[in-house]
Amino acid sequence: MSAKPRGRFITVEGVDGAGKSSQIDVIAQAIRDRGIDLVITREPGGTPTAEKIREILLHDEMSPKCEMLLMFASRQENLDKVVKPAIAEGKWVLCDRFTDASYAYQAYGRNQPKEWVDLLADFVHSDISPDRTVLFDIDTEIAAARLQRKLDRFEAEEKDFHRRVREGYLTLARNEPERFLVIDSSQPKDEISAFLKEEFSKWG
Repeated sequence: MSAKPRGRFITVEGVDGAGKSSQIDVIAQAIRDRGIDLVITREPGGTPTAEKIREILLHDEMSPKCEMLLMFASRQENLDKVVKPAIAEGKWVLCDRFTDASYAYQAYGRNQPKEWVDLLADFVHSDISPDRTVLFDIDTEIAAARLQRKLDRFEAEEKDFHRRVREGYLTLARNEPERFLVIDSSQPKDEISAFLKEEFSKWG
C-alpha cells in the first residue's frame, strides 16, 4: 500500500480588521470542493490548553518577552495536537495566523529582536513551515474602523503599533514572494471571495 501524500499547510495573516476571518470559510470551501480533507485551526489557540493561553494573551497585561514566549507555547500545542498529525495523515490544514504573526506583532509591533523569533521558530517548528500564506493587506486606519466590537489587548493598541505590524507583514511578503499571496482587502468582499475561490480551486 502506497503512503498517503503529505498534506498542505496554509496560513492566513493580516492586521486586525483586515477581513481575513470572513474569508477563511471561502478558502476552506474551495479546498473541500476538491474532495480534500481539511482541518481549520487558529493561533493562538487550536487546542483546549492553547485556547486558555489565548485568553491570557488577549486580555492580561504582560511584558513583550512573556507575550512572545506564550505565543510560541500555544503554537507548540497546536502543532503537536492538530497541525502535524493532520498533515501526516495527508490532510490539509488552514490556520488563522502562524509564526509570521509573531514577526509582525512581537518583532515589528513590539520592537523585540527579530533574532528571538528566529530562535523560537527554529526550536518549535524547524521541521515544518507554511506551504502558502494568504496576507490580507489594508490601511490600518481603515482596518481599525471596521472593528465594531469590544477590542482585545492587541486591537486596542495605538496607531503606530498597527502601522509597524502592517509594515512587518509587507516586509515578510517581499522577502518570500513565492509563498505569500497578498490580497488588497480594501476591495469589495465579493471580489475577494471570487478571487480566492478561483485561486484555491487549483492551487496545490
